[in-house]
Amino acid sequence: MEIKQISVFLENNPGRMGEVTKTLANAGVNIRAISIADTADFGILRLIVDKVDPAVAALNQAGFTTRLTDVTAVEIDDTPGSLARIMELFQKSNVNIDYLYASLEGKTGKAVVIFKLKDHEKGIQIVKENGLSTVASF
Repeated sequence: MEIKQISVFLENNPGRMGEVTKTLANAGVNIRAISIADTADFGILRLIVDKVDPAVAALNQAGFTTRLTDVTAVEIDDTPGSLARIMELFQKSNVNIDYLYASLEGKTGKAVVIFKLKDHEKGIQIVKENGLSTVASF
């Protein structure tokens, strides 16, 4: 199961992330997970939110450039070694991870790790075969 991630392209200027979060707050959108990758000139803010369509509409209306990407959100135990175990499963199965980030509190109190995988289908199959759960929202 895949989940929608919103990527927001930002100039690397003071206050730009604050403008994004204020825009989402004003639209009544809750951020569930967040990550940023930056260079000297720009950043890519990656978000998992509770209301994707209203978030994208609000961000676009505020002048931000957005893109939706399918990612895989996997629930894992919030205990030492849980992430290492799933990483080992992907490694043994030769599934490449483009990037990942996490939210430490999902609806069930477990950690939720968001993976951008080269082969989502294979990754989801590995997750399910090993008794882990993907989530559509959290």
